[in-house]
Amino acid sequence: MKVLKFIGIGIVGIIALLLIIAMVVPKDYSISASTTINKPQAVVFDYVKMIKNQEKYSVWVMKDPNVKIEYTGIDGTVGAKSSWVSLDDNVGEGSQQITKITDSRIDVALHFEKPMKGDNTAATIVEAVSDNQTKLTNEFYGHADYPLNLMSFVFKGFVKKDQEQNLANVKKILESQP
Repeated sequence: MKVLKFIGIGIVGIIALLLIIAMVVPKDYSISASTTINKPQAVVFDYVKMIKNQEKYSVWVMKDPNVKIEYTGIDGTVGAKSSWVSLDDNVGEGSQQITKITDSRIDVALHFEKPMKGDNTAATIVEAVSDNQTKLTNEFYGHADYPLNLMSFVFKGFVKKDQEQNLANVKKILESQP
């Protein structure tokens, strides 16, 4: 009986410790990944601003070959939107819409319905390194309320890995073009 009581107190103690740690973990976070592509800035920018091109390089789109994607608006311009529905929880259901474009940055609003509801933002930044080299950066800006903010460390790792793969895919596609 004493062993069960000791185990119970230990479990309650661990849960309490995790809840205390979650109090100091930031609720807002960002995730960023970059690569350098051996193409001019204009070529890279013109490619990544087109939402439909994500079908060729986004690991999230490629996770479900049966994903249903609907596009509205003029691709590559403010207001262009893609909405997706997938039975695969790794893809889920949601939308992204271009909210702002400058000559070196594309901002999007992300809305997720499934597997978890949420609204976030992301940006793609395209900077010339030289005449024929471009730094491409993907940034994701998220928020997690207490106590789920404790899980943001795990989530950040998964998203960063996928961001890096997306960038590697874009690099491979663009550098293979003449």
